[in-house]
Amino acid sequence: MTKQDEEKRLHDSFRQKTWDETITKDSWMVFRIMSEFVDGFEKMAEIGPCVSIFGSARLKEDSYYYKMASEIAQKITEIGFGVITGGGPGIMEAGNRGANGNGKSIGLNIELPFEQHFNAYVDKGYNINFDYFFVRKVMFVKYSQGFVVMPGGFGTLDELSEALTLIQTNKIGKFPIVLVGSEFWSGLLDWFQDTLLKEGLIAEQDLLLFRVVDNAEDAVAHIKAFYDKYSVSVNF
Repeated sequence: MTKQDEEKRLHDSFRQKTWDETITKDSWMVFRIMSEFVDGFEKMAEIGPCVSIFGSARLKEDSYYYKMASEIAQKITEIGFGVITGGGPGIMEAGNRGANGNGKSIGLNIELPFEQHFNAYVDKGYNINFDYFFVRKVMFVKYSQGFVVMPGGFGTLDELSEALTLIQTNKIGKFPIVLVGSEFWSGLLDWFQDTLLKEGLIAEQDLLLFRVVDNAEDAVAHIKAFYDKYSVSVNF
């Protein structure tokens, strides 16, 4: 089937769907969503303190940031945390790879039509599948003690924005957020400063919700310092 044929098929299916069918389907969907939440809560509650690593699925093994993500993950396990990723390739694979054999290596995979399968470095029993992005996002936020955000695309920005918004609005407690790669993030940070802050759309203190670093040591040190400050034990 060509791309044009597939687009026509999807268009026709949307056009033929009645409003009553939409309402009926949405009602039954509630049970699927509820089941996915319950399953996720039960599995994640057993894992213990973890740090989530986000970044592009498109970066390869020879990428500078792939290697750094793996190093960060290993160092995270050395201070007592497990590592959570999206379970797929690229930076996710690097995060699981660095944690694998050193600490818990968790993958929260999302079912997509043409991409993403579990990478080989997710620990057996810690590979959890999701159909809904929003359920998966809840698991990342609820069961993470920190976010390490490597270079990535829309999905990475989505996870970052979610965490910043929830902390900014006091919907969750503050936890450390580390952006890795000052050169990569500079354009976004300039926009935060020169547009959002200048227009009064964020406050000065909102720029303190994250730390920008350029190496694995500083990334992990920021997370460790955050929890050392409050004398919180993170050992399993």
